[in-house]
Amino acid sequence: MKLLERRLTLYEEKYGVLSEDFYAALTSGQLSRYDEFDETRTDFSRWKGIYETWLRRKQAYVKQLGERELASTLRFQPSY
Repeated sequence: MKLLERRLTLYEEKYGVLSEDFYAALTSGQLSRYDEFDETRTDFSRWKGIYETWLRRKQAYVKQLGERELASTLRFQPSY
């Protein structure tokens, strides 16, 4: 998820909006006027895919965390 978040941040910085807001605008058709531009069409397609992948992984993470105790999930390596 962290790698996906870093990629999302690049698009957020480039376009000046959070991924959540971008996705809502895109899926509601508010960004259709940008379809005629190759760069934004390509960027928006990639951004959407990365965001949807992040959403699926976040949902899976939340589900797994809800099924077990956090303490048993935590990776802990004692320092010696």
